[in-house]
Amino acid sequence: MQREALVRYLDDTLRIREIADYGPQGLQIEGKAQVDKIVGTVDAHQPCVHAALERGADLLLVHHGILWGDAKPLAGSYGRLVRTFVENDLNLYAAHLPLDAHPQWGNNAELARRLGLSVIDWWADVKGTPLAVLAGYDEPLAFHEMVARFEEQVGRPRLVQAEGPPMVRTVGILSGFGADKIEAAATLGCDAYVTGETSHAQYYEAANTGINLLYGGHYTSETVGVQALGEHLAQRFGLIFEFVDLPTGL
Repeated sequence: MQREALVRYLDDTLRIREIADYGPQGLQIEGKAQVDKIVGTVDAHQPCVHAALERGADLLLVHHGILWGDAKPLAGSYGRLVRTFVENDLNLYAAHLPLDAHPQWGNNAELARRLGLSVIDWWADVKGTPLAVLAGYDEPLAFHEMVARFEEQVGRPRLVQAEGPPMVRTVGILSGFGADKIEAAATLGCDAYVTGETSHAQYYEAANTGINLLYGGHYTSETVGVQALGEHLAQRFGLIFEFVDLPTGL
């Protein structure tokens, strides 16, 4: 498939030009014009690039790209990273907030699907776009069963705080760092809240608000969107897609 056609499809589908972010998203490094194999990773650092090259990728699809904030010199480790892409003619496509927000292949929608939840609404605006989902079960489910589903369908949680009702029906989900939205989730009537990571400052807020918390890990909670999007591209365009799991432990 021609890179230009693939990029055009991704840009339109993910609303790359419409969703504000912390840096330019979409095609961040242009490589070879023909794309037959895509490798997906959460990040775009040297181990991820090497994993893509070892597997014969034409394009690396990531959630966390390499363009953030102000421009910086192509020197040191950053310069070496960029040269690795350029010297190997490897395309880099990144989708950060646009992937979080996607209603079908985004991190939060996909987490809800894997947990057996139906999306009710979207909340938690970031730069003008709601990223979190408000989701529900048709029938209440024991919180410990929801945790077991997460471990089976996504990965081992980093921390579980059973501070709310033993049976859950309404669940808020925000991948990555969403610990600062605990109070908002409780206000929305959530029995449980799923996010990636926390800090000591937010630990007791779960107890104070009486809500169940599942911290899946920042990395783990953001593996699902790249996987879902890559599998969609493989099915739609007949491309080869492979997700490479390179956990950070965070």
